[in-house]
Amino acid sequence: MPADCLFCKIINREEPSEFLYEDDTYVVFKDINPHAPVHLLLVPKKHIRSINDIQTGDESILGGLFTLAKKMAKEQGINESGYKLLFNVEKGGGQVIFHIHLHLIGGWHKRPSHL
Repeated sequence: MPADCLFCKIINREEPSEFLYEDDTYVVFKDINPHAPVHLLLVPKKHIRSINDIQTGDESILGGLFTLAKKMAKEQGINESGYKLLFNVEKGGGQVIFHIHLHLIGGWHKRPSHL
């Protein structure tokens, strides 16, 4: 873990954040600069710098992010109306925090309850 990694500090509770979900492998919290009504960050506890730094053996961590995204979308009430999943890769791809994380973005048009 790099000493200056913000997400590692959040995971280790050295920086404040309210977790919407936590288990042995992941944490989920709200993006501090949301681009939608629902904008969550799904973060593995294992420090992986970016998609470009994935190693053999990391497949289960990455696959688990998608299963977790499905669960969190349902909990946030956006599973039926739709959502986006996004990885930013390196500076040119918009990555700001160099600890792999999946953005779960949606909630613009939540499905009406009567449908």
